[in-house]
Order: sequence, then C-alpha cells, then structure tokens
Amino acid sequence: MDLQKQPAPAVSDLRASDADRDRIADILREALAEGRLDAEEHAERVEGVLNAKTVGELDVFIRDLPAAHQHRTTPTYTGAPNRPVTDSLPRDPDDNVVAVFSTAVRKGRWRAGRRIHAYSVFGSIEIDLSEALFEYQQVVIKAISVFGNIEIRVPENVSLRGTGGGVLGNFEVDTLDADDPAAPVVYVDGWAVLGNIEGRPKRGKLVGDILDRVQRKVDRGLRKHLGH
Repeated sequence: MDLQKQPAPAVSDLRASDADRDRIADILREALAEGRLDAEEHAERVEGVLNAKTVGELDVFIRDLPAAHQHRTTPTYTGAPNRPVTDSLPRDPDDNVVAVFSTAVRKGRWRAGRRIHAYSVFGSIEIDLSEALFEYQQVVIKAISVFGNIEIRVPENVSLRGTGGGVLGNFEVDTLDADDPAAPVVYVDGWAVLGNIEGRPKRGKLVGDILDRVQRKVDRGLRKHLGH
C-alpha cells in the first residue's frame, strides 16, 4: 500500500487525545454550571467523552453548546500564588487514573507527574501521594466524579489548594500551607456530579521522612565502612 498517495484524514477523523477529552469535559462542566445541561445529561455526555475515539465523536457532545463555537482567550490557570501557570504544565497528563464501574488506586512509592487526570464514573479512585516522589514543585490533579468517589491524600508538609464544586455532590479540599516555600504544591481542580471528591493530608506522613531514613542508612553504612 502506497501511503504517500492516501489523502490526509479530516480533522474529525483524527484520534482524540487526553487533552481533547479534557477540553470537552471543561465545556460540559461550564454548561452544567450555567444550567444548560441537567445532572443526568451531563453524566451521560461525560461518559460518552471518556469512550470517544476520534475528535469528531467528541464534538458531538458539545455541538449544541455556545462554548463550542467560541475561542478561549484566557488560560486555564492564572498566575495566582501557589497556582501553576499554563506554560508550566504539559498539554497531556503524565498519568490517567480512570475508574468506570471499578476501582483504581495510585499509592506507595510512585513518581507524581506535573498533571494527573482522574475520572470516576460509578467508580472509586484513591490517589495517595503520601509516599510519592515529587519530581516537580507543582502537581495538578484534574478530577471529575460522576456518581463516583475520588479521594486524594497528601503528606502533611506540602501545600494543598483546590477549586471546583459539585452538583448534588461533594467537593471538599483542605487548604494547607507548607512552612517551606520550596515544598511541593498539590493543586486539585475538580467537579463532582452526584459524587464525591476529597483532598486531605495523611496524618503522620511527611515528604522528608523517607529522605531522612535513606540519609540515615547512608550515614550508618559510611560509618561502618570507615570503622567508626
């Protein structure tokens, strides 16, 4: 087959990326807040967005909404204190956590990327950052819960911020201010529709705990090697 002779695919036939789904989910969330969609319609469309394969399939879910025909001129995130700027975030998430009639968990020793997307539809998600490796100073978790539950746990000595809301649901993110200005900042942006999103510190867990234990082991090994 000669690929050079094949015509370029139409935009609507291109495979949808996570960034495309994220953009459509934002438009649906705004339509719900404005009263253009009720909770049931929003839930059905969000589920369809998660299952869509192409850009054309995604556009179907917002075709009747004004926001779909407007160009966004403002960034998703503003330069407020402890709030990530658009240029500092990748377009695509470093990690997708999806639970549709199921359970998904991220916990233990894992590397937290700059952008994590969590989608729970009739499911349960646990994102535990209490022992995670923070390679970046700011981590954004975009959480959408439709008839589901999303729980986010962070170490006590990081900063935690949240913005979002709920429609017949619960969005509750504790505000934490780390003493160290260089400590990681976890920012939760979420929307709960007949569901639950929570962000809280995990008591007794500190980012420095693990590093301190490693350093103590290194020191003991060095002293033993030197005969002290």
